[in-house]
Amino acid sequence: FQVFERELHENFGINFSDHPWLKPVRFAFDRADKDSCIEYYPFYQSDSVELHEVGVGPIHAGIIEPGHFRFICNGEQILHLEIQLGFQHRGIERLFLEKKTLLQRTTLAESIAGDTVAGHTTAFVNLWEALCGFQADDELRFTRTLALELERIAVHTGDLSAICTDIGYQLGNAVFGRLRTPIINFFQQWCGNRLAKGLIRAGNNHFPFDKELGIALKNMLDQYKPDFNEICQKTFRQPSVLSRLEKTGVVSWEQAGSIGAVGMAARARGSERDIRKTHPHDKYINLGHQPVIKHHGDVYSRVQVRKAEIIQSIGYIRDLLMHLPAESREKKELGSPAANSIVISLTEGWRGEICHCAITDQQGALRHYKIKDPSIHNWVALALAVRNNEISDFPVCNKSFNLSYSGHDL
Repeated sequence: FQVFERELHENFGINFSDHPWLKPVRFAFDRADKDSCIEYYPFYQSDSVELHEVGVGPIHAGIIEPGHFRFICNGEQILHLEIQLGFQHRGIERLFLEKKTLLQRTTLAESIAGDTVAGHTTAFVNLWEALCGFQADDELRFTRTLALELERIAVHTGDLSAICTDIGYQLGNAVFGRLRTPIINFFQQWCGNRLAKGLIRAGNNHFPFDKELGIALKNMLDQYKPDFNEICQKTFRQPSVLSRLEKTGVVSWEQAGSIGAVGMAARARGSERDIRKTHPHDKYINLGHQPVIKHHGDVYSRVQVRKAEIIQSIGYIRDLLMHLPAESREKKELGSPAANSIVISLTEGWRGEICHCAITDQQGALRHYKIKDPSIHNWVALALAVRNNEISDFPVCNKSFNLSYSGHDL
Protein backbone atom coordinates (compact mmCIF):
# COMPACT_ATOMS: atom_id res chain seq x y z
CA PHE A 1 0.00 0.00 0.00
CA GLN A 2 3.02 2.29 0.15
CA VAL A 3 2.29 4.10 -3.13
CA PHE A 4 -1.34 4.74 -2.14
CA GLU A 5 -0.24 6.16 1.22
CA ARG A 6 2.17 8.43 -0.64
CA GLU A 7 -0.68 9.49 -2.92
CA LEU A 8 -2.96 10.31 0.03
CA HIS A 9 -0.15 12.28 1.64
CA GLU A 10 0.56 14.19 -1.55
CA ASN A 11 -3.07 15.01 -2.35
CA PHE A 12 -4.52 15.62 1.12
CA GLY A 13 -1.58 16.13 3.47
CA ILE A 14 -2.35 12.97 5.47
CA ASN A 15 0.69 11.65 7.35
CA PHE A 16 1.44 7.97 7.97
CA SER A 17 3.70 7.50 10.97
CA ASP A 18 5.19 4.17 9.87
CA HIS A 19 5.81 5.04 6.22
CA PRO A 20 9.56 5.16 5.46
CA TRP A 21 9.49 8.00 2.92
CA LEU A 22 6.35 9.93 1.92
CA LYS A 23 7.80 11.31 -1.29
CA PRO A 24 5.52 12.64 -4.07
CA VAL A 25 3.91 10.30 -6.59
CA ARG A 26 2.90 12.49 -9.53
CA PHE A 27 2.99 16.14 -8.39
CA ALA A 28 -0.74 16.67 -8.84
CA PHE A 29 -1.60 20.28 -9.65
CA ASP A 30 -3.98 20.43 -6.65
CA ARG A 31 -1.57 18.73 -4.22
CA ALA A 32 -1.59 19.69 -0.57
CA ASP A 33 1.97 21.02 -0.52
CA LYS A 34 2.34 23.48 -3.39
CA ASP A 35 6.02 24.00 -2.49
CA SER A 36 6.76 20.43 -3.56
CA CYS A 37 7.81 20.53 -7.21
CA ILE A 38 9.06 18.03 -9.73
CA GLU A 39 12.38 19.83 -10.26
CA TYR A 40 13.41 19.01 -6.68
CA TYR A 41 12.37 15.38 -6.48
CA PRO A 42 14.08 13.76 -3.43
CA PHE A 43 16.10 10.95 -5.02
CA TYR A 44 17.67 8.21 -2.96
CA GLN A 45 21.45 8.73 -2.99
CA SER A 46 24.62 6.88 -2.01
CA ASP A 47 27.72 8.56 -0.60
CA SER A 48 30.05 5.75 -1.68
CA VAL A 49 32.98 6.88 -3.83
CA GLU A 50 32.93 3.46 -5.54
CA LEU A 51 29.45 3.96 -7.00
CA HIS A 52 28.19 6.26 -9.71
CA GLU A 53 24.78 7.50 -10.84
CA VAL A 54 23.32 7.38 -14.34
CA GLY A 55 20.33 9.53 -15.21
CA VAL A 56 18.08 8.73 -18.18
CA GLY A 57 15.16 10.92 -19.29
CA PRO A 58 12.63 12.37 -18.96
CA ILE A 59 13.23 13.02 -22.67
CA HIS A 60 14.24 9.78 -24.38
CA ALA A 61 15.75 8.84 -27.72
CA GLY A 62 12.65 6.86 -28.72
CA ILE A 63 9.14 8.16 -29.33
CA ILE A 64 7.88 7.29 -25.86
CA GLU A 65 6.35 9.04 -22.87
CA PRO A 66 8.49 11.04 -20.43
CA GLY A 67 9.90 9.57 -17.24
CA HIS A 68 13.22 9.84 -15.42
CA PHE A 69 15.27 6.79 -14.42
CA ARG A 70 18.06 7.28 -11.88
CA PHE A 71 20.46 4.32 -11.63
CA ILE A 72 23.02 3.76 -8.89
CA CYS A 73 25.64 1.45 -10.38
CA ASN A 74 28.79 -0.38 -9.46
CA GLY A 75 30.52 -0.44 -12.80
CA GLU A 76 27.95 -1.88 -15.21
CA GLN A 77 25.88 -3.51 -12.45
CA ILE A 78 22.67 -1.82 -11.32
CA LEU A 79 22.38 -1.71 -7.53
CA HIS A 80 19.33 0.52 -7.34
CA LEU A 81 16.86 2.16 -9.72
CA GLU A 82 14.53 4.97 -8.79
CA ILE A 83 11.80 5.93 -11.23
CA GLN A 84 10.55 9.51 -11.18
CA LEU A 85 7.17 10.03 -12.83
CA GLY A 86 4.57 12.78 -12.95
CA PHE A 87 5.58 14.49 -16.19
CA GLN A 88 2.36 13.26 -17.86
CA HIS A 89 -0.02 14.46 -15.13
CA ARG A 90 -3.17 15.98 -16.66
CA GLY A 91 -5.52 16.05 -13.67
CA ILE A 92 -7.80 13.56 -15.42
CA GLU A 93 -9.67 12.50 -12.26
CA ARG A 94 -10.68 16.11 -11.61
CA LEU A 95 -11.70 16.47 -15.26
CA PHE A 96 -14.25 13.70 -14.71
CA LEU A 97 -15.90 16.02 -12.18
CA GLU A 98 -15.61 19.16 -14.30
CA LYS A 99 -16.91 17.67 -17.55
CA LYS A 100 -20.66 17.24 -17.34
CA THR A 101 -21.69 15.24 -20.41
CA LEU A 102 -21.43 11.48 -20.75
CA LEU A 103 -19.64 11.84 -24.09
CA GLN A 104 -16.97 14.06 -22.54
CA ARG A 105 -16.38 11.60 -19.72
CA THR A 106 -16.26 8.64 -22.09
CA THR A 107 -13.69 10.46 -24.21
CA LEU A 108 -11.66 11.07 -21.05
CA ALA A 109 -11.78 7.35 -20.25
CA GLU A 110 -10.47 6.59 -23.74
CA SER A 111 -7.54 8.93 -23.10
CA ILE A 112 -6.34 7.67 -19.70
CA ALA A 113 -3.77 5.42 -21.37
CA GLY A 114 -3.64 5.56 -25.15
CA ASP A 115 -2.81 1.87 -25.55
CA THR A 116 -5.63 0.72 -23.24
CA VAL A 117 -8.69 2.33 -24.82
CA ALA A 118 -10.89 -0.77 -24.55
CA GLY A 119 -9.71 -1.55 -21.01
CA HIS A 120 -10.34 1.84 -19.42
CA THR A 121 -13.47 2.63 -21.42
CA THR A 122 -15.05 -0.70 -20.49
CA ALA A 123 -14.29 -0.01 -16.83
CA PHE A 124 -15.94 3.40 -17.11
CA VAL A 125 -19.09 2.38 -19.01
CA ASN A 126 -19.69 -0.61 -16.73
CA LEU A 127 -19.38 1.75 -13.76
CA TRP A 128 -21.72 4.32 -15.29
CA GLU A 129 -24.36 1.76 -16.21
CA ALA A 130 -24.27 0.35 -12.67
CA LEU A 131 -24.63 3.87 -11.29
CA CYS A 132 -27.68 4.39 -13.51
CA GLY A 133 -29.20 0.99 -12.77
CA PHE A 134 -28.86 -0.03 -16.42
CA GLN A 135 -28.52 -3.69 -17.43
CA ALA A 136 -26.30 -4.09 -20.50
CA ASP A 137 -27.76 -6.41 -23.13
CA ASP A 138 -26.02 -9.30 -24.87
CA GLU A 139 -24.81 -7.14 -27.75
CA LEU A 140 -23.08 -4.63 -25.47
CA ARG A 141 -21.43 -7.37 -23.40
CA PHE A 142 -20.23 -9.07 -26.59
CA THR A 143 -18.76 -5.84 -27.99
CA ARG A 144 -16.80 -5.05 -24.83
CA THR A 145 -15.41 -8.55 -24.37
CA LEU A 146 -14.37 -8.81 -28.01
CA ALA A 147 -12.71 -5.39 -27.92
CA LEU A 148 -10.77 -6.27 -24.75
CA GLU A 149 -9.41 -9.49 -26.25
CA LEU A 150 -8.51 -7.88 -29.59
CA GLU A 151 -6.69 -5.11 -27.73
CA ARG A 152 -4.82 -7.75 -25.72
CA ILE A 153 -3.68 -9.53 -28.90
CA ALA A 154 -2.63 -6.29 -30.60
CA VAL A 155 -0.55 -4.90 -27.75
CA HIS A 156 1.01 -8.23 -26.77
CA THR A 157 2.07 -8.75 -30.39
CA GLY A 158 3.56 -5.27 -30.57
CA ASP A 159 5.40 -5.87 -27.30
CA LEU A 160 6.98 -9.06 -28.64
CA SER A 161 8.20 -7.02 -31.61
CA ALA A 162 9.68 -4.35 -29.34
CA ILE A 163 11.36 -6.92 -27.08
CA CYS A 164 13.03 -8.41 -30.16
CA THR A 165 14.26 -4.91 -31.03
CA ASP A 166 15.82 -4.47 -27.60
CA ILE A 167 17.83 -7.68 -27.93
CA GLY A 168 18.84 -7.04 -31.55
CA TYR A 169 16.74 -9.80 -33.16
CA GLN A 170 15.47 -8.02 -36.26
CA LEU A 171 13.51 -10.90 -37.79
CA GLY A 172 11.27 -11.09 -34.73
CA ASN A 173 10.91 -7.32 -34.67
CA ALA A 174 9.80 -7.23 -38.31
CA VAL A 175 7.40 -10.18 -38.27
CA PHE A 176 5.73 -9.51 -34.91
CA GLY A 177 5.38 -5.87 -35.96
CA ARG A 178 3.77 -6.91 -39.22
CA LEU A 179 1.36 -9.24 -37.39
CA ARG A 180 0.10 -6.45 -35.15
CA THR A 181 -1.12 -4.44 -38.13
CA PRO A 182 -4.11 -6.58 -39.24
CA ILE A 183 -5.39 -6.65 -35.64
CA ILE A 184 -5.54 -2.90 -35.27
CA ASN A 185 -6.72 -2.54 -38.87
CA PHE A 186 -9.72 -4.67 -37.93
CA PHE A 187 -10.64 -2.11 -35.29
CA GLN A 188 -10.46 0.48 -38.09
CA GLN A 189 -12.82 -1.63 -40.21
CA TRP A 190 -15.19 -2.10 -37.27
CA CYS A 191 -15.43 1.38 -35.76
CA GLY A 192 -13.22 3.68 -37.85
CA ASN A 193 -10.34 3.93 -35.38
CA ARG A 194 -7.35 1.59 -35.07
CA LEU A 195 -7.22 2.06 -31.28
CA ALA A 196 -10.96 1.36 -30.84
CA LYS A 197 -11.88 4.93 -29.92
CA GLY A 198 -15.58 5.54 -30.36
CA LEU A 199 -16.46 1.85 -30.14
CA ILE A 200 -17.50 1.43 -26.49
CA ARG A 201 -20.32 3.58 -25.14
CA ALA A 202 -22.54 3.38 -22.06
CA GLY A 203 -25.99 1.99 -22.83
CA ASN A 204 -25.44 2.12 -26.57
CA ASN A 205 -23.50 0.68 -29.48
CA HIS A 206 -22.94 2.78 -32.59
CA PHE A 207 -21.03 0.01 -34.39
CA PRO A 208 -22.99 -3.27 -34.31
CA PHE A 209 -20.95 -6.39 -35.01
CA ASP A 210 -22.61 -8.17 -37.95
CA LYS A 211 -21.97 -11.45 -39.76
CA GLU A 212 -19.77 -9.80 -42.39
CA LEU A 213 -17.45 -8.45 -39.69
CA GLY A 214 -17.45 -11.89 -38.08
CA ILE A 215 -16.31 -13.51 -41.33
CA ALA A 216 -13.61 -10.86 -41.80
CA LEU A 217 -12.34 -11.33 -38.24
CA LYS A 218 -12.30 -15.13 -38.53
CA ASN A 219 -10.37 -14.97 -41.81
CA MET A 220 -7.88 -12.51 -40.34
CA LEU A 221 -7.23 -14.71 -37.29
CA ASP A 222 -6.92 -17.79 -39.52
CA GLN A 223 -4.06 -16.02 -41.30
CA TYR A 224 -2.55 -14.55 -38.13
CA LYS A 225 -2.25 -17.68 -35.99
CA PRO A 226 -0.02 -19.90 -38.19
CA ASP A 227 2.31 -16.98 -38.92
CA PHE A 228 2.43 -16.16 -35.21
CA ASN A 229 3.23 -19.75 -34.27
CA GLU A 230 5.96 -19.93 -36.91
CA ILE A 231 7.77 -16.77 -35.79
CA CYS A 232 7.46 -17.84 -32.14
CA GLN A 233 9.15 -21.15 -32.95
CA LYS A 234 11.95 -19.41 -34.83
CA THR A 235 12.44 -16.71 -32.21
CA PHE A 236 12.27 -18.63 -28.96
CA ARG A 237 14.50 -21.46 -30.13
CA GLN A 238 17.38 -19.09 -30.83
CA PRO A 239 20.14 -19.47 -28.20
CA SER A 240 21.06 -15.80 -28.66
CA VAL A 241 17.48 -14.80 -27.88
CA LEU A 242 17.11 -17.09 -24.88
CA SER A 243 20.42 -15.95 -23.40
CA ARG A 244 19.07 -12.37 -23.24
CA LEU A 245 15.65 -13.28 -21.87
CA GLU A 246 16.16 -16.11 -19.40
CA LYS A 247 17.15 -15.15 -15.84
CA THR A 248 17.09 -11.47 -16.80
CA GLY A 249 14.96 -9.00 -14.84
CA VAL A 250 13.76 -11.45 -12.20
CA VAL A 251 11.03 -10.48 -9.73
CA SER A 252 10.77 -12.96 -6.86
CA TRP A 253 7.53 -14.40 -5.51
CA GLU A 254 8.00 -12.46 -2.27
CA GLN A 255 8.65 -9.19 -4.11
CA ALA A 256 5.63 -9.60 -6.40
CA GLY A 257 3.41 -10.25 -3.39
CA SER A 258 4.76 -7.43 -1.25
CA ILE A 259 4.27 -4.75 -3.93
CA GLY A 260 0.87 -6.06 -5.03
CA ALA A 261 1.98 -6.80 -8.59
CA VAL A 262 -0.85 -7.27 -11.10
CA GLY A 263 -1.29 -8.53 -14.63
CA MET A 264 1.61 -10.15 -16.44
CA ALA A 265 4.06 -9.14 -13.72
CA ALA A 266 2.07 -11.20 -11.21
CA ARG A 267 1.15 -14.11 -13.47
CA ALA A 268 4.77 -14.50 -14.62
CA ARG A 269 5.61 -15.17 -10.97
CA GLY A 270 2.95 -17.77 -10.26
CA SER A 271 0.03 -15.59 -9.11
CA GLU A 272 -3.45 -16.23 -10.52
CA ARG A 273 -4.43 -12.59 -10.08
CA ASP A 274 -6.78 -11.91 -12.99
CA ILE A 275 -10.09 -10.02 -12.88
CA ARG A 276 -11.46 -12.22 -15.68
CA LYS A 277 -11.39 -15.10 -13.19
CA THR A 278 -11.92 -13.46 -9.80
CA HIS A 279 -14.56 -10.88 -10.85
CA PRO A 280 -15.82 -11.93 -14.31
CA HIS A 281 -18.01 -9.44 -16.17
CA ASP A 282 -19.65 -9.18 -19.59
CA LYS A 283 -19.00 -12.38 -21.60
CA TYR A 284 -16.20 -13.53 -19.28
CA ILE A 285 -18.94 -14.96 -17.09
CA ASN A 286 -19.50 -17.62 -19.76
CA LEU A 287 -15.91 -18.12 -20.97
CA GLY A 288 -14.62 -19.77 -17.77
CA HIS A 289 -11.27 -18.00 -17.95
CA GLN A 290 -8.18 -19.65 -16.46
CA PRO A 291 -5.14 -17.35 -16.10
CA VAL A 292 -1.90 -18.15 -17.91
CA ILE A 293 0.71 -18.78 -15.21
CA LYS A 294 4.52 -18.91 -15.38
CA HIS A 295 6.83 -19.20 -12.41
CA HIS A 296 10.31 -17.78 -12.96
CA GLY A 297 9.44 -14.06 -12.90
CA ASP A 298 12.03 -13.14 -15.55
CA VAL A 299 11.76 -11.43 -18.93
CA TYR A 300 11.29 -14.80 -20.61
CA SER A 301 8.35 -15.65 -18.33
CA ARG A 302 6.68 -12.35 -19.19
CA VAL A 303 7.25 -13.11 -22.88
CA GLN A 304 5.74 -16.58 -22.44
CA VAL A 305 2.69 -15.13 -20.69
CA ARG A 306 2.14 -12.82 -23.66
CA LYS A 307 2.57 -15.63 -26.16
CA ALA A 308 0.12 -17.94 -24.36
CA GLU A 309 -2.42 -15.16 -23.75
CA ILE A 310 -2.47 -14.33 -27.46
CA ILE A 311 -3.37 -17.94 -28.30
CA GLN A 312 -5.90 -17.98 -25.46
CA SER A 313 -7.51 -14.75 -26.68
CA ILE A 314 -7.81 -16.13 -30.21
CA GLY A 315 -9.67 -19.09 -28.74
CA TYR A 316 -12.00 -16.81 -26.79
CA ILE A 317 -12.74 -14.72 -29.88
CA ARG A 318 -13.53 -17.80 -31.95
CA ASP A 319 -15.90 -18.93 -29.21
CA LEU A 320 -17.58 -15.52 -29.20
CA LEU A 321 -17.94 -15.60 -33.00
CA MET A 322 -19.87 -18.86 -32.73
CA HIS A 323 -22.53 -17.06 -30.69
CA LEU A 324 -23.06 -13.72 -32.41
CA PRO A 325 -25.71 -11.68 -30.57
CA ALA A 326 -28.72 -10.31 -32.36
CA GLU A 327 -28.68 -6.55 -32.87
CA SER A 328 -30.72 -4.85 -30.18
CA ARG A 329 -34.03 -3.63 -31.57
CA GLU A 330 -35.30 -1.93 -28.45
CA LYS A 331 -33.12 0.92 -27.23
CA LYS A 332 -33.41 1.39 -23.47
CA GLU A 333 -32.87 4.71 -21.80
CA LEU A 334 -29.74 4.93 -19.68
CA GLY A 335 -31.31 7.02 -16.94
CA SER A 336 -29.62 9.26 -14.37
CA PRO A 337 -26.92 8.35 -11.84
CA ALA A 338 -28.18 7.33 -8.41
CA ALA A 339 -27.70 9.79 -5.55
CA ASN A 340 -25.46 9.12 -2.53
CA SER A 341 -23.92 6.08 -4.16
CA ILE A 342 -20.53 4.48 -4.62
CA VAL A 343 -19.68 2.14 -7.50
CA ILE A 344 -16.45 0.23 -8.13
CA SER A 345 -15.72 -1.23 -11.56
CA LEU A 346 -12.98 -3.78 -12.27
CA THR A 347 -11.63 -4.83 -15.66
CA GLU A 348 -8.60 -6.91 -16.69
CA GLY A 349 -6.87 -4.81 -19.32
CA TRP A 350 -3.98 -6.29 -21.30
CA ARG A 351 -1.55 -4.76 -18.78
CA GLY A 352 -3.46 -5.96 -15.74
CA GLU A 353 -6.10 -4.94 -13.21
CA ILE A 354 -7.97 -1.68 -13.91
CA CYS A 355 -10.18 -0.10 -11.26
CA HIS A 356 -12.55 2.87 -11.55
CA CYS A 357 -14.52 4.19 -8.58
CA ALA A 358 -17.21 6.89 -8.46
CA ILE A 359 -19.04 8.57 -5.57
CA THR A 360 -22.14 10.72 -6.11
CA ASP A 361 -23.71 13.44 -3.97
CA GLN A 362 -27.34 14.02 -2.96
CA GLN A 363 -28.22 15.20 -6.48
CA GLY A 364 -26.53 12.28 -8.23
CA ALA A 365 -23.64 14.41 -9.46
CA LEU A 366 -20.11 13.04 -9.32
CA ARG A 367 -18.43 14.03 -6.07
CA HIS A 368 -15.27 11.97 -6.48
CA TYR A 369 -13.76 9.85 -9.24
CA LYS A 370 -10.76 7.57 -8.74
CA ILE A 371 -8.77 5.63 -11.34
CA LYS A 372 -6.21 2.91 -10.73
CA ASP A 373 -4.17 1.83 -13.72
CA PRO A 374 -2.13 -1.39 -13.29
CA SER A 375 1.07 0.56 -13.85
CA ILE A 376 0.92 2.17 -10.41
CA HIS A 377 1.62 -1.28 -8.95
CA ASN A 378 4.13 -2.48 -11.47
CA TRP A 379 6.59 0.42 -11.82
CA VAL A 380 8.01 -0.77 -8.50
CA ALA A 381 8.32 -4.27 -10.00
CA LEU A 382 10.52 -2.85 -12.78
CA ALA A 383 12.76 -1.13 -10.24
CA LEU A 384 13.19 -4.42 -8.38
CA ALA A 385 13.65 -6.47 -11.55
CA VAL A 386 16.74 -4.60 -12.76
CA ARG A 387 18.70 -4.94 -9.51
CA ASN A 388 21.98 -6.81 -10.03
CA ASN A 389 21.46 -6.76 -13.80
CA GLU A 390 23.75 -4.95 -16.21
CA ILE A 391 22.59 -1.50 -17.22
CA SER A 392 22.52 -2.71 -20.83
CA ASP A 393 19.68 -5.06 -19.83
CA PHE A 394 17.45 -2.20 -18.72
CA PRO A 395 15.70 -1.63 -22.10
CA VAL A 396 14.53 -5.22 -22.44
CA CYS A 397 13.49 -5.34 -18.76
CA ASN A 398 11.55 -2.11 -19.24
CA LYS A 399 9.79 -3.34 -22.36
CA SER A 400 8.96 -6.70 -20.76
CA PHE A 401 6.66 -4.78 -18.39
CA ASN A 402 5.67 -2.05 -20.90
CA LEU A 403 4.15 0.18 -18.25
CA SER A 404 2.14 3.32 -18.84
CA TYR A 405 3.47 6.72 -17.84
CA SER A 406 0.13 8.46 -18.47
CA GLY A 407 -1.81 5.67 -16.74
CA HIS A 408 0.33 6.22 -13.64
CA ASP A 409 0.40 10.02 -13.83
CA LEU A 410 -3.28 10.52 -14.69
